[in-house]
Amino acid sequence: MLAFHRHGKGPPLLLLHGLGGTRIVWDPVIEILAAEREVLAPDLPGFGASDPLDVPPTAVNLATAVARFCAEQGIERPHIGGNSLGAWVGLEMARQGAAASVTGISPAGLWSNSLGPVPGAAERRQRAKRLRPLIHFALYSGAVRRRALRTTMAYPERVPAREARLLVLEWVDSRGYEDANREMRSVVFDPAGFPEDVPVTIAWGERDGLVRQPREDRMPAGARSLVLPDCGHTPTWDDPELVAKVLLDGSSGAGGRAESAAGTATGGSARGS
Repeated sequence: MLAFHRHGKGPPLLLLHGLGGTRIVWDPVIEILAAEREVLAPDLPGFGASDPLDVPPTAVNLATAVARFCAEQGIERPHIGGNSLGAWVGLEMARQGAAASVTGISPAGLWSNSLGPVPGAAERRQRAKRLRPLIHFALYSGAVRRRALRTTMAYPERVPAREARLLVLEWVDSRGYEDANREMRSVVFDPAGFPEDVPVTIAWGERDGLVRQPREDRMPAGARSLVLPDCGHTPTWDDPELVAKVLLDGSSGAGGRAESAAGTATGGSARGS
């Protein structure tokens, strides 16, 4: 069983966080979405309060586990909104016939070649684990929070202190991070044979400093591509209204495949590309 939040009424919308994150990344948009959707936000296996898989945590295996979880919750083929690794998992769920639509925000896996390991990454996390008590108190400082979150957000100062501490410490404590990171970086998403009846929106943060916007041939054929102005890799705190509108549009058919016009939202606009 996965740990999860469930809110609202309407067509089901499944929200999947990225590598090292938890369901907390969706907190800024939950209330907006729940006014029009039944929102289900789980911790992916191995993250937050969810147990790791007993098989390698590839995007495909994570997708299978999440699809099983949805079935257990009585939800068949939900619309999916995913960020980073969560977007890749959503695309694999669609390939398995377990998604009505996918809106991917800065999706992982759409790179041209596998990334390979990051030298020293495991050692840095081990140092962070040893410094955990210090990190907890240091994150009361706005300057430290900005430094800790600046790689994933354009405006880390918009993240409240409590949520910033949870974001960083849940990454430090994550039981599945190393395995999922290794699997994610060892392969690429294959767009061939993606189901034609699943609408796909790919939204990219204009100020995403982690991954580049993919080439068109790396995305499912006919996917709609948007740029989120002045937003980072995980943009839910950068512009909650815009992110919520993109997710609502993508899960309503307004963000369907082969559609080029971009939607607008209070606080910003999404540009088609």
